[in-house]
Amino acid sequence: MSEFENLDDFRALLARLPAPDAGAAQAAQDRNAQLTKPCAALGRLEDLAIWYSGWRGTGRPEINAPQVIVFAGNHGVTARGVSAFPPEVTAQMVANFRAGGAAINQLARVTGAKMDVHALDLDRPTADFSSGPAMSEAEVVAALATGAEAVDQEADLLVVGEMGIGNTTSAAAISNALFGGEAADWTGRGTGVDDAGLALKTLVVEQALSANPSREPLEVLRCLGGRELAAMAGAIARARILRIPVILDGFICTAAAAVLEKAAPGALDHAVAGHVSAEAAHGRLLEHLDKTPLLALGMRLGEGSGGALAIGVLKGAVACHSGMATFAEAGVADG
Repeated sequence: MSEFENLDDFRALLARLPAPDAGAAQAAQDRNAQLTKPCAALGRLEDLAIWYSGWRGTGRPEINAPQVIVFAGNHGVTARGVSAFPPEVTAQMVANFRAGGAAINQLARVTGAKMDVHALDLDRPTADFSSGPAMSEAEVVAALATGAEAVDQEADLLVVGEMGIGNTTSAAAISNALFGGEAADWTGRGTGVDDAGLALKTLVVEQALSANPSREPLEVLRCLGGRELAAMAGAIARARILRIPVILDGFICTAAAAVLEKAAPGALDHAVAGHVSAEAAHGRLLEHLDKTPLLALGMRLGEGSGGALAIGVLKGAVACHSGMATFAEAGVADG
């Protein structure tokens, strides 16, 4: 993808994102009113189908080619002891993804999604953002481009996930920078740190915000993010350009996506929240983005797992909308 070479180019791209097809959304609305069911009997599934129709440009869509992409990156901030696991686990889990042995592999398979894995310079962690920027402009732009280029133009639904030891610290710092409050409001146990670990992690987030004072959204991503978070943001933006609806995963994915929304309000209109995770700050972040999750199962794995599981919900919504008969077709009296 050659649509941006620097952050100013990416900002300009976000300023001209396409809108949904109003005609297709209206056609879906009209069809929904004629289906063999009481009005609003399928609840939120009806709204989801109409929303999906608008982005796909047809009043009677199908979901046949969902894509799941997992991006992996390493964080220099792990040297501060913010995770219960060592950074070597990132590369080990990438090998597990590629061998088909992780939870996300099973969920992608069962929902009929194509799965791709992209490891971003795992041997070169980002800088420790508690004392300065995580990435240079060239580094964050390269990661954004990796994400954008990973999106299959033939996909009709996208879920992006991540793997990166230390990345809940990054997500907490990004959320704090974008939406304010105290570091403790956004910092959780992540992979399972104890009380002392949580206190240290909260302190690191405070130090990160002090060391990186800019609150401009893309600068926040550069200074407080990781390569995998930037790649997720690039993929979500590219999906918008291609009018591919997106299901957001958990806290880390949503923090990456929030950068886009803060940079260009409405940038996430093509995205729904797949679930709310057990990471306490995720629900707060979704409230700031006005996203109501499809599922609430106490998950906190990452990898795109909650988003992938929610593919089935959206598939169900679209199947009912497009496959059901109308009252006229079924010869059923419309009361």
